[in-house]
Amino acid sequence: MNNKRYQHILFDLDGTLTDPMIGITSSVKYALSYFNIEVEDLRSLCPFIGPPLKTSFKDFYQFTDEQADVAIAKYREYFSKQGIFENTLYQGIDELLRLLTENEMKIYLATSKPQPFAQQILEYFHLESYFTFVGGSTFDGNRSEKANVIQYVLDSTDIKTRSDVVMIGDRKYDIKGAKANNIDSIGVLYGYGDEEELANAGANKIVTDIKELSSFLLTGNIPI
Repeated sequence: MNNKRYQHILFDLDGTLTDPMIGITSSVKYALSYFNIEVEDLRSLCPFIGPPLKTSFKDFYQFTDEQADVAIAKYREYFSKQGIFENTLYQGIDELLRLLTENEMKIYLATSKPQPFAQQILEYFHLESYFTFVGGSTFDGNRSEKANVIQYVLDSTDIKTRSDVVMIGDRKYDIKGAKANNIDSIGVLYGYGDEEELANAGANKIVTDIKELSSFLLTGNIPI
């Protein structure tokens, strides 16, 4: 991947552009309380950041499909009113998006978060003008897997050559979703995945921070 400059940059949202820890974990806590499950430490719910919600409720709390659907509805009760704003933009992201745009690269969002929520978050942080297309999941549970979201973004845009495309994210779902669509991927370590997770998923490149990510995208080389 040395000296390679991509023309189409797909970004994950949670753990890549923003740190949604408080909003997501508080929403999960609210949903679990409906089932009389109490959580004292919000950090214990950080594994919910990244995967589709239904998968997380089933994997972490052994919910049935029906219970998971109820939990998601309760989650959205809190998230839509409060949790969506309990979110922080990673320092340097605004500058990175500006530089990519100035270098005539096209930027896209590919998130497992419902598309209306994703659009609202971009607008909240005044980032929407940077994005050529915003792709997310649907409220009915369709297109929740990251591979399907990435395919949706690719199919909905004028991207012709997949070798010009890269997916950037902090979890294995981003990396595996990219591989499923035959595009390169970059894993970031400032989010919620670790190096082992990203490497095992098959990331083409792993970067430590936003400065390193910016340098690689703009020059194709990581600074020494």
